[in-house]
Amino acid sequence: MPHHDLPTLLLVLAGILAATKLLGEAARRIGQPAVLGELLAGVLLGPSLLGVLDPAEPVIAGLGELGVIVLLFEIGLHTDLASILRVGGAAMTVAMVGVALPFGLGLLVLPLLGVTGLPAIVASAALTATSVGISARVLGDLGWLERAEGRIVLGAAVIDDVIGLIILSVVSGLVGGAALSFSGISLTTAIAVGFIVAAIALGRVVVPPLLRAARAIEMPGALGILGLAFAFALAALASVAGSATIIGAFAAGLVLYATPARHDMERATTAVGGVFVPIFFAHVGAAMDVRSLGQSQVLIVGGALVAVGIVGKFAAGFAPWWIRARKTLIGAAMVPRGEVGLIFAQMGLASGVLDAGLFSAVLLMVMATTFVAPPWLAALTRRDRLSPVPDREGGIDDLVAGPKSKG
Repeated sequence: MPHHDLPTLLLVLAGILAATKLLGEAARRIGQPAVLGELLAGVLLGPSLLGVLDPAEPVIAGLGELGVIVLLFEIGLHTDLASILRVGGAAMTVAMVGVALPFGLGLLVLPLLGVTGLPAIVASAALTATSVGISARVLGDLGWLERAEGRIVLGAAVIDDVIGLIILSVVSGLVGGAALSFSGISLTTAIAVGFIVAAIALGRVVVPPLLRAARAIEMPGALGILGLAFAFALAALASVAGSATIIGAFAAGLVLYATPARHDMERATTAVGGVFVPIFFAHVGAAMDVRSLGQSQVLIVGGALVAVGIVGKFAAGFAPWWIRARKTLIGAAMVPRGEVGLIFAQMGLASGVLDAGLFSAVLLMVMATTFVAPPWLAALTRRDRLSPVPDREGGIDDLVAGPKSKG
């Protein structure tokens, strides 16, 4: 599709938005997260099936990148660092084991299947993520989010995301040609962590007076738009500093979490994300070559990634041996990869590190782990017959929506 063909571009965008919403709602009605429907919409519209959506189209790719930035900003807006500290060592232990074990297993298993070097590192890195949006939504619908298990899962998933973003920065550096060395990895990690720490420290000084000045703007939605502008600016600064743009967007959300204007920003981000985030998921889905799933090597590697992905995260639920909690539920809730795993996969494909077959195998892992978690959690909690906790308004629940409670 020529990038200057505006009528065609508008029709493609119309098709993406309609298909993602329809299939997203269909996924919700069968008890699955809407993100799976949006992924399947991309697969359906992509070159290997209907040929409507070309993932190489620069405008679509750019809109998808904006979707990632908005999504990570929204996750940051829902990340309360104080709540993470309250769940203490249990969440940190689950998170650390939940990152290290799948990553290590991936690096152990993939070379046995012929995947070595940087492709193995990128594919293994995709195993480290946990979807905080999907886990939180499912546990909320099942009435477990306010229990000890729910708090541990939520804290661990958020820590997972932070560690995952740091890993993504390291892997991005490797993809960009940085040397695979302890000093190189340490430098990239220091830049990512340092950027987040500096953004939070400076943000707490700079943001309050800026918000007070912004309140003088009486236009409706001004605070929300300014919040998005702040996220875009920090994303750009993160890139200039040598980190990933999504590190900056996530840091912007962390900075603005404690501000009185957060709810205004959530509403604006939800409205904007309702357009751009599904485009990202559809763009990722369109890159999947359905024909490659007929190749035995893709299915073998994908199956191995699914097995490693489930075993690694489930085992992490048993890492804090000293707590009295349902560790099977904690482990199962850590399994879905969702949006963060997709970001890893898309980065690997866009950089040329992952070929079409390995990308399809990673995408298969992301989709399978995300599919299996909701019914698994429902089965584990069914005997408790708890009333569901009411959904929060707006926010990540709307951007990466999960199944609605049946009541």
